[in-house]
Amino acid sequence: MTEQLTPMPEDWQRALAVVAHPDDLEYGCAGAVAGWTDGGREVVYLLASRGEAGIDTLEPEKCAPLREQEQLASAAVVGVGTVEFLDHADGVIEYGTALRRDIAAAIRRHKPELVITLNHRESFGGRFLNSADHRAVGQAAIDAVADAGNRWIFPELVKEGLAPWNGVRWIAIAGSERATHAVDAGPGFERSVRSLLEHRAYIEALTDEDPEAYVRGFLTMTSEMNAERFGGKPAVAFEVFAL
Repeated sequence: MTEQLTPMPEDWQRALAVVAHPDDLEYGCAGAVAGWTDGGREVVYLLASRGEAGIDTLEPEKCAPLREQEQLASAAVVGVGTVEFLDHADGVIEYGTALRRDIAAAIRRHKPELVITLNHRESFGGRFLNSADHRAVGQAAIDAVADAGNRWIFPELVKEGLAPWNGVRWIAIAGSERATHAVDAGPGFERSVRSLLEHRAYIEALTDEDPEAYVRGFLTMTSEMNAERFGGKPAVAFEVFAL
């Protein structure tokens, strides 16, 4: 019998989602976010870059503000009102103490109980190579949770008024081949489609397919892949670590 995915924890109020680029959250977990915000929970998005290297036909200085606006509109569709950008350079984001410090500062500032990030491993499902930016940001987000709770790591943050925060109870990794938990994709599905569609400039540069057909097809495929392990219901899956 296939091991079933466990429903995501629900006894939390604040989450911080940390990813590398605009659209990273929309390729899979925006539907879960929609359900959470509908339930009165607060979700904040933190992006390491503005995605300025993501469109080959558009210079970075023109691409960055466009993708920023697309991300703000996309987040609003699923009830996220706070989106922050760290301005690390798209495509060459480096794992290290500078990135960990920036994420730890955001954790201390927003005080989440749940931290969400994207797959930090070398591949997606052993079939598709993961990008260097995804790997760097995912690993840094995981490590920054401990950094945020230790006053002796980045002590300058305390001087900046950011006291240690030990309140993170779970780390949830989207896009992981080792998923353990899931959220029913049904209630938030249509908004997840609209949310990803807000990244229209990026999608139109990515594929010749009709944008809505592409988005709906991709999100249907990924959510249905998890159905067998979630009682037959299409689902948004996460690998969850309880702290």
